[in-house]
Amino acid sequence: MQTPRRTAVVTAALATSSLLLLTACGGSSGSGDTGPAPGEPVEISVALFGTMGFDEAGLFDEYERQNPGVTIRYESTQGETNYWPALQTRLASGTGVADVQGIEVARIADVTTNQPDMWTDLRETPAGEALDGYLEWKSDAATTEDGAVLGLGTDTGPMGICYRQDLLGQAGLPTDPAALAAEMPDWNAFLALGQRYQAAAPAGSAWHDSAGGLFNAIISQESELYSNAAGEPVHDTNPVIRSAFDTAARAGQSGLTAKLEQFLDPAWDQGFASGSFATIACPSWMIGYIKGKAGDAGAGQWNVTTLPGGDGGNWGGSYLGIPAVSENKEAAGRLIAWLTAPDQQERVFREVANFPSRTAAVEAVSDATDPYFNDAPIGEIFSQSATSAPVQTMGANDGAIEEAVVQALLSVETTGTSPEQAWTNAVDTISNQIG
Repeated sequence: MQTPRRTAVVTAALATSSLLLLTACGGSSGSGDTGPAPGEPVEISVALFGTMGFDEAGLFDEYERQNPGVTIRYESTQGETNYWPALQTRLASGTGVADVQGIEVARIADVTTNQPDMWTDLRETPAGEALDGYLEWKSDAATTEDGAVLGLGTDTGPMGICYRQDLLGQAGLPTDPAALAAEMPDWNAFLALGQRYQAAAPAGSAWHDSAGGLFNAIISQESELYSNAAGEPVHDTNPVIRSAFDTAARAGQSGLTAKLEQFLDPAWDQGFASGSFATIACPSWMIGYIKGKAGDAGAGQWNVTTLPGGDGGNWGGSYLGIPAVSENKEAAGRLIAWLTAPDQQERVFREVANFPSRTAAVEAVSDATDPYFNDAPIGEIFSQSATSAPVQTMGANDGAIEEAVVQALLSVETTGTSPEQAWTNAVDTISNQIG
């Protein structure tokens, strides 16, 4: 998951395998002052960003029912770019952190490289019983060079394009997912289709929501992004990044975007219902976000198709970690092991479409459809994207680099900064932040 997702509740019963996993985890031992033993009253604090789907799928309530004496105190910050700096301040001071904290995939290399002492090695908690069965890259990314595991994977971010089929129909463009995909063999064709849309679009509607979102969609199909295999920054020398930046900037300059800042601009949230944009780069977790913002009135207006060219991509995905200062490591370890088990990952996907990172759950959701999105075969679309997406290199500074690039693109859209100057500004900002 990259950023916010939204709300609804499921009351499905727990599968037997989940109960077995929970029982196995309860028998693990930790070290040091790890809080109450299984069965004793305990309050576990959980701080996440956006909507990871646990609350929406009723999992916190379910866990409390299954574990008398456990109380979960949950809070979520709207945007990850607000959440992460605040968490860094709290980690540095050793106060104010929750027992369980969310970690976005762009930050995980920072955690394993620069912050291992601030986080708990999950092998020393009940979560150590739940380290197998992940997509290989997902678990590898949360493991330090000396083998410490600092996060359990929640979701991944396989990609598609979500679109308002009612708006496309009004502009005379294809509305069927396959027909629309055929018109978009590459990103240049995607922008050309946007020009056709703008020529006949309903008043006040742009082709795409933001240049930053478009940029992230384009690079989602690449393996080497901001860092090389050694973790060294290559944002200013990697032609993939500059090419994606130029393409996204061109869209912003030519009026194809609604000039909105994702997740932080209230007008962006409102745009899902108002129709201020017709398409949006759509990692699987965006499905739930769209439902929450477009509301019941949006049902049947939205649909999903593949990325231009049909290639897979990945944008986002998160982890659950336990800060080293937590006084409830044992209880927190049992909780995150259960929350990330295959059955729970399947439930989260079927509720808010956060795509699983455990192989058993990936197989289980491949047939899922979504009536809100005109019965789109979201299980098939996102499974194929996940299967064909490249394994991406990650570096400790990826989050900061991405944020600077996206802000530079926003300046092209909103203040008329030239793409060349915006790129220079981004490189300078990054240099000042990471050296």
